[in-house]
Amino acid sequence: MAGIDLKEVQHTRGVDLAVWPPRYDPSWRPPPDEEHWLPQVECAEPAARDELILAKLRHQLRWAWERSPFYRRKWLEAGVSPDTLRSLDDLRRFPVVQKADLRLAQAAHPPFGDYLCVEPGEVARIHGTSGTTGHPTVFGVGRQDWARVGEAHARILWGAGIRPDDRILICSFFSLYLGSWGALEGGQRLGATVFPFGAGVAGQTLMAVGWARALRPTAFYGTPSYALHFAETARRERIDPKTLGLRLLFFSGEPGAGIPATKRQIEETFGGSCLDMGSMAEMTPWMTNAECRHRTGMHLWQDLVYTQVCDPETWQPVPFGAEGTPVYTHLERTSQPMIRLVSGDRARWVDGPCACGRTYPRLPEGLYGRIDDMFIVRGENIYPSAIEDTLRAIDGFGGEFRVVVSRREAMDELLIQAEYAQTHADRRQSLQQAMRERLRARLGVHPQIELVPEGTLPRTEFKARRVIDDRDLYRSFGAGR
Repeated sequence: MAGIDLKEVQHTRGVDLAVWPPRYDPSWRPPPDEEHWLPQVECAEPAARDELILAKLRHQLRWAWERSPFYRRKWLEAGVSPDTLRSLDDLRRFPVVQKADLRLAQAAHPPFGDYLCVEPGEVARIHGTSGTTGHPTVFGVGRQDWARVGEAHARILWGAGIRPDDRILICSFFSLYLGSWGALEGGQRLGATVFPFGAGVAGQTLMAVGWARALRPTAFYGTPSYALHFAETARRERIDPKTLGLRLLFFSGEPGAGIPATKRQIEETFGGSCLDMGSMAEMTPWMTNAECRHRTGMHLWQDLVYTQVCDPETWQPVPFGAEGTPVYTHLERTSQPMIRLVSGDRARWVDGPCACGRTYPRLPEGLYGRIDDMFIVRGENIYPSAIEDTLRAIDGFGGEFRVVVSRREAMDELLIQAEYAQTHADRRQSLQQAMRERLRARLGVHPQIELVPEGTLPRTEFKARRVIDDRDLYRSFGAGR
């Protein structure tokens, strides 16, 4: 492989990349003072690494073609096959996969769909979506795939700065949700002490604060919303979150850790570094979009999951510097490989250098929203992440907000309910005015601001849902008259 000596990689790093799927030595890890887990690949010239990626991709496509009626059917309809792939650029010729395609495949071929590429008896773990839309998706993960999940997460957490002497407090659901399990597997694989506390039970956050005070974890995993809820709970107990000793907090599940004002608030609250991670549960190992300890945006760990940032209408890759939606392709997955799965997230990618020395493309602002999260008010495109970033930068904001979009006669109305801090209870009028002016400048529309006391709006232990669009009620009423 030009530029990457695979024998040297195997000898010094415990992974055989000359075979597919790669074979990993589960006992190997770098010395704690090393910056990189696999420097020959992470810091390679992109063209040299692309040769490795192309070799992996050829194996992955051939595997799916031979074992999955789903992919064979889809590719034949598009006039492509594994023989079509002569370069990485040829991947753009393959059709994308939408989540709706997966649900239909599982409905027709329960429970795993006809894109399961191993025998059902080889499935070691079953996870899935929560089914909040009424259509849960089942993830069947093979035993060897699960081991590779741990390897990938360990390598990426190492890049974030986690080391064997760290103690990771995992405050997220241990359930069908995959995020917690990936953090657990990765932390264990790199030799850290993992503390799977979980979330979701009444009173559990208060207990977590007590345990954190007693056991002094150095790292925290959850969602950004939950971390701020955790901090509020600590303060109610007269515990300064900074005294808990968390030096590193890493997140997935929502875009908060990539929103500048939210990242800054988390770092100021805990006195530790805030790192943004994650992609999609279907793409396990999902942590393949991840910041390193320098926090310059999410690296795309392309030799694990190959990512194209694409135009959301044509599904063709956009140039570096442009915005699109990530489209993901597994490179080491045998059980339920995803090949050109559309994320629906919004991101901008760049290929500039990072201080860590890794040469991967990056998402400098992370995943800062979803294509379908956008709503239009009076002709302006509004994103919840822009509202959050604006509010959290205002002194006196109380920590939580809610957006209500409605219609009065023929005009859209944007109401933002925002909490005020108790320290600003006697300055609500000026605070309301500041919020209105900054949001109008950021969003391009005049919002109505309703201030409510700190602690009024609901907190979440999982993914925050802050937008209520009541215009459908208006449309239904109007259509029925």
